[in-house]
Amino acid sequence: MTHDLLLALAGFAAATLFTPGPNNLMLVTSGANFGLRRSMPHLSGVALGFPLMILPVGLGAMRAFEAFPPLYTILKAAAVVYMLYLAWKIATAGAVGQADAGAQPLSFVQAAAFQWVNPKGWSMALGAITLYAPGHDVAGVLWIAVTFLALGTLSALTWTGFGTGIRRWLADPVRLTWFNRGMALLLVAAMVPVLGAL
Repeated sequence: MTHDLLLALAGFAAATLFTPGPNNLMLVTSGANFGLRRSMPHLSGVALGFPLMILPVGLGAMRAFEAFPPLYTILKAAAVVYMLYLAWKIATAGAVGQADAGAQPLSFVQAAAFQWVNPKGWSMALGAITLYAPGHDVAGVLWIAVTFLALGTLSALTWTGFGTGIRRWLADPVRLTWFNRGMALLLVAAMVPVLGAL
């Protein structure tokens, strides 16, 4: 991969990773409800899970969608159901003290697995591979995965840190309730483009 192409890839990755989307909305919510330390498995699952998804997609899984297009519709339907479930969990989360006592943030495995049903993630992966590794060569796919790992870790820390930063302000149960409901609505709103495409 040339220097210019790598810089373009980094710009693409930064633009897609730092903008609001399902992962970032859930990370800021996790930071606000559980703090940075307890959100680390969730954060790590997002930061590592997406690059780990890029590898099989770039090295051949994309061909399954090309061979059987209804598979993409099935994936989108599963994504909508799962994201509505996550939105419900966020909207009904308790106060900060209650979250500390009983609720749990997403685990590493849950967050990593979520990448496979995240429509924005699929768009990012397919776009990056199409633009920066069109031949599906191993080196090109690895460069994409490493770039997304580095910038994805920084993005995940930023969004979770933002949630942690407003945690004290959200110690008021009424504010936290409205914050969680707002985050749940934004998560549902992120599904609108997917619903239109089903």
